[in-house]
Amino acid sequence: MSESSFQDDVLGELGPDRLSEIAGLLGTDEAGARDTVATTVGAMTGGLQEKADADDEDGDEVRQAFAEVAEPPLRGVATLGGGLLGGGLMAGVLAKVSKPVAAAVSKKTGIPAATVSRVMELLIPVVLAVFAKRAAAGKGAAAGAPGAAPGAAPGGAPAESGGLGDLLGQILGGGRK
Repeated sequence: MSESSFQDDVLGELGPDRLSEIAGLLGTDEAGARDTVATTVGAMTGGLQEKADADDEDGDEVRQAFAEVAEPPLRGVATLGGGLLGGGLMAGVLAKVSKPVAAAVSKKTGIPAATVSRVMELLIPVVLAVFAKRAAAGKGAAAGAPGAAPGAAPGGAPAESGGLGDLLGQILGGGRK
């Protein structure tokens, strides 16, 4: 499978029904909705990366949220709710960045910030699902990787040298451009 961009993964996860719903909110066609979703997701992940790079409380919170995403999924009945889709620290972090992201996307596209915020409400569960899938795929690939640190077991603190950076790169698609 070829590596796709984070925006492509979110668009794929959205599916045609939710994309049509977003197009209706925006008063545009599917292509306009795709463009707005890609712009919004790009701003959201860029904001997360910027916060994760900060050496302050916000940065700590974002890094902890990504560490939570990387935790092994629950098994059995607990997975019926979709794991992270039920909430978690990452959902709170995404909610916090949604207002500044909505303002930035509004400024860039001319779409009212309130409308962008409504679109983001639809996108947050989808973004969480993509984060979880990418983290799970990254864990599988990294588990058998030569040179993987034995101390980097699930539940450990991935914030140590390279671990969290690698995770952020995998989940967000390789960092800023």
